Amino acid sequence: MQKIPFQVISLQADGFHIITDVNVFGKDFKMVIDTGASKTVLDKHTLIQSGITEEEFLNTDILSTGLGTNSMQSFMLAVPEFHIGPWMTRNFTVAVLDLSAINIAYEQIGVDPVIGVLGGDILRLYGGQIDYKKQILRLNQRKLTRKSLR
Repeated sequence: MQKIPFQVISLQADGFHIITDVNVFGKDFKMVIDTGASKTVLDKHTLIQSGITEEEFLNTDILSTGLGTNSMQSFMLAVPEFHIGPWMTRNFTVAVLDLSAINIAYEQIGVDPVIGVLGGDILRLYGGQIDYKKQILRLNQRKLTRKSLR
């Protein structure tokens, strides 16, 4: 298992988010670890600013729910190498959404922007374990078998 450090950031009131470092398309970013998110999502605008063209996004005709809306257009994108700290997977498909509302909210409370949300797809497939006391996310390097996912 790979041990991936994370930081806990305080939000307004009693809330918090878990933030970790990732490397996508050869660039370093911050990402929220979200056990309630079903899919890993990257921010459309951050990807475009990083040199990814809109032509690389696959239109899904699916409206995403969550993030305060149920009518957000979503896209898919294959990421050749996705690094989370020392952990890495290849050819992983993520959802692409406009996450600017999240980054605006972060900016208002003095938190650096994030490229996206690490969701349950990676956490479940790779046996994610979150240790809040040690502030470490553990992920297997290999996907779990179907039997162990039941």
